[in-house]
Amino acid sequence: MTLLINKGSRHLTALSFMLGLCSPAAAQTSAIDEEAQSRPAAGTQVWASSDSDGTEVLKIMGRALWSLEDRQTYAGIAVEYAHFSPASGEDEVDERVYFDLADHLGPDWRWRARIGTDGHTVLGSAEIRRADWAQSLFVEREIVETEQGLANRIYYTFVGASSDFQIDDANSFSLTAGVQEFTGKNERLHLRGRLVHTLKAEAGLSGHLDVRYYHSTAPREFDYFSPRDFVRVVPLLQLRRFNQDGWMFLAAGGFGAQHSSGAGWSAAKSGQLRLESPQMRRDINIFAELIYTNDSISGGTDYDYVMGRAGLTIGF
Repeated sequence: MTLLINKGSRHLTALSFMLGLCSPAAAQTSAIDEEAQSRPAAGTQVWASSDSDGTEVLKIMGRALWSLEDRQTYAGIAVEYAHFSPASGEDEVDERVYFDLADHLGPDWRWRARIGTDGHTVLGSAEIRRADWAQSLFVEREIVETEQGLANRIYYTFVGASSDFQIDDANSFSLTAGVQEFTGKNERLHLRGRLVHTLKAEAGLSGHLDVRYYHSTAPREFDYFSPRDFVRVVPLLQLRRFNQDGWMFLAAGGFGAQHSSGAGWSAAKSGQLRLESPQMRRDINIFAELIYTNDSISGGTDYDYVMGRAGLTIGF
């Protein structure tokens, strides 16, 4: 666990460690001939968010893949334009470049990594997971999207692991634990559990109980929302359906309660809509997603946050 404990350059070490595990040398060759399936591809992704404080973020990414087999096996580069408009202070524009990679790690594991730089530090994310999503190890590094975060280049690095536990045919439980280190002194310890109960399997309807907790070692160090302790409990319903062509449609929503140190209990709300193209299609990959929550790194309990993103990748 030295990855989570050592001081100094551990945020760079975490990303380097994940990228090393995800390198082509670490992945085993697929039993299927790669050249017979791989093709060049190009795509774009758009990410936009807005909150009730007046902060707006727009990210536009272009992807050039020299090898694409499917949405879990590809290699290329990505260039991103990021425009941050904080509620107060000056706008900030970043230009980022990433390696954009994904492949198999033996028959039972998958990995993906989008790791690059904004010209100041290493940024991006990486993940290693089982093919059935039962376990995963992940790391993410990004700038804090507040006035002080943008002006003073305040970043966070989040390292964690998750695991799923099947209770019976109708019930399962997932647990995620992680450490989020911020520029400065603050370290945030995260714990999340989600209980899932299948209500109608044929309809894709399920009930969820989502519980999140974190503890900050240096609360309110800068201008991002950071109480010493925060807990959020949200029961929600999720509907996930596939049509006859393989398109996936997901809708989820919930209402619960949340509490932070120095404040009372307040309402906790969340909602999600997502659309994905068929998994088996190799020539095109489309997704679109809309998320609403009143819990974010930059806001308190009286807060609203909306994020939308969409992507298109086409193989030639």
